[in-house]
Amino acid sequence: MTVHRRGWLKGAGASLAGLWLAACDQLNRSKAVHDTLAGAEGLTRRAQRLIVPRTALAKEFAEADISPDFRANGTTRPGEPEYRALAAAGFADWRLVVDGLVEHPMSLSLAELRAMPARTQITRHDCVEGWSSIGKWTGARLGPLLDRAGLKPDARYLVFHCADNLGGDATGQYYESIDLIDAFHPQTILAYDMNGRPLPVAHGAPLRLRVERQLGYKHAKYVMRIEAVEDFAHIGRGKGGFWEDRAGYAWYAGI
Repeated sequence: MTVHRRGWLKGAGASLAGLWLAACDQLNRSKAVHDTLAGAEGLTRRAQRLIVPRTALAKEFAEADISPDFRANGTTRPGEPEYRALAAAGFADWRLVVDGLVEHPMSLSLAELRAMPARTQITRHDCVEGWSSIGKWTGARLGPLLDRAGLKPDARYLVFHCADNLGGDATGQYYESIDLIDAFHPQTILAYDMNGRPLPVAHGAPLRLRVERQLGYKHAKYVMRIEAVEDFAHIGRGKGGFWEDRAGYAWYAGI
């Protein structure tokens, strides 16, 4: 009797689990649920910015705190022919394009970026996968670069178009986006050095975004172009970033 009862309970549990998974699947497909989560994300962003000053700095560390083995995630060596040719030439012909809703579109060499107002910071990279590493980053401050380009009044976001393609097709080009509050934050930089040396390919050479008050997937690597836009609904699949489009990651990943 006891064995029979246990079997019944196990079967009932399996049935309930199946129903739960089916319900979860239906919720994942529900536009209403996704819209609700998107609304909650916006509320979280507004609440955080109401409580924390816009210029509040992420914690910075000492040289002794730098991680001896900083993990490289995502793409570690883009296979696209254009990028491989640039890397083979030491990025001598690489240019950063700044365009979109700007008064003065720009095309900058690595040397020109290195001549711009810079910042060095030792910060912790927090990955959505659950690990963290501390690194030292040097790069051009994004704010002064945008001032030089001259944002038009209707510009609200910056889209970072990258060299790596993770999707295997035309829509798979990696990209990320941030708003102007994060763009002008003093710790938001376009990093070209890591731990006192030129940025390694595995970590995004020759240039990666460091937006220190957001999770690691927002720190786009292999940046080729910065586009100022009014919205990003027409870019990729319209969610504001590669992983936001494909895996449901939050667009605002503030920490």
